[in-house]
Amino acid sequence: MTRKSVLEHAYAVVMAGGSGTRFWPLSRRKHPKQLLELFGSGTLLEQTVARIRPLIPPKRTYIFTNELVWREVCRCLPQIPRAQVVAEPASRDTAPTLGVAAHEILRRDPEGLMVVLPADHVITKPAAFLRVLRAGCETASTEGRSVVFGLRPTRPDTGFGYIRVGVREGRIAGQEILKVGKFTEKPPLAVARRYVASGRYLWNGGMFIWRASTLLRNFECVQPRMAQQLAWLAGAGGVRSSKTFRRLFPQFEKISIDYAIMEKISDIQAVAADIGWNDVGSWAVVYDLSTKDDEMNVRPGRSLCLDSRGNVIIAKRSFVVTIGVQDLVIVETDDALLVCARERSQEVGKAVQALEKAGLHALL
Repeated sequence: MTRKSVLEHAYAVVMAGGSGTRFWPLSRRKHPKQLLELFGSGTLLEQTVARIRPLIPPKRTYIFTNELVWREVCRCLPQIPRAQVVAEPASRDTAPTLGVAAHEILRRDPEGLMVVLPADHVITKPAAFLRVLRAGCETASTEGRSVVFGLRPTRPDTGFGYIRVGVREGRIAGQEILKVGKFTEKPPLAVARRYVASGRYLWNGGMFIWRASTLLRNFECVQPRMAQQLAWLAGAGGVRSSKTFRRLFPQFEKISIDYAIMEKISDIQAVAADIGWNDVGSWAVVYDLSTKDDEMNVRPGRSLCLDSRGNVIIAKRSFVVTIGVQDLVIVETDDALLVCARERSQEVGKAVQALEKAGLHALL
């Protein structure tokens, strides 16, 4: 395929099924993180689709979400054909989802390339992102080859997976292409420090590219049972047969694409990416990415902070006043109020688990 024709065979698969529990109380089961307007104009999901549109149009974009938010996703993205907004009847992580997507794309286009993107990330360098996307598509157009976006780490972080990279395979569209040696899931801090210091590791942001045929062949090699299930589902109509899809999809093993495929195959290359990426994993990250006042508070116009510093305040109804507090997260909704130390905002997900255990489902 020529450079132009490669992009003509690129299909986006946007993963929009997460619940975003660490953004409670703003994020709920029926209104998860990807449907929040946290930065700029539009939801994180809308920004993801807009970001890829110069290279991948809506007619070649698939959204995989869950049944609770399917209607809201369709409302947010009227430009995406409804048949391409897929409501999963059960949460089965990314491997079954991408297997289903591969069959759908292969049915449409034997040369189809899958560009897998999470719906809830922030990318502050969109032009650089498009260059990486071009390079990744050209690299992945070779049958049998898998591509991951390797994000250059800015700090040792225990919340991300890491990719060990080896020799440089070349440059495409100005982007460095590196051989991938190993995937490592969320290491301890001491290990993460060694990884970053070595210069041989990149973050794994969950963005992948393959030919659909390559991914299905990898399933056949390393996940034969799931490959057979995927073939049965595709033969029965796939997502186009909603009754069959609802019956068969929950039977898949719940497993990520990293564990199911990527850690078991060898022909993987990384596009080294500096795209201003952030997975927006907690309220502390919202603080880091947001505009602050003179006292380093992130707050709405209807608020007053006296002798207060380093706080993030989200409140649409109430006028919030703080006195003598620092480094807090304060989030108010119609039915709940969160107050926590900013440095512990990663633990908000534990609060959601506790609410569920207590049977307070109306707050979830």
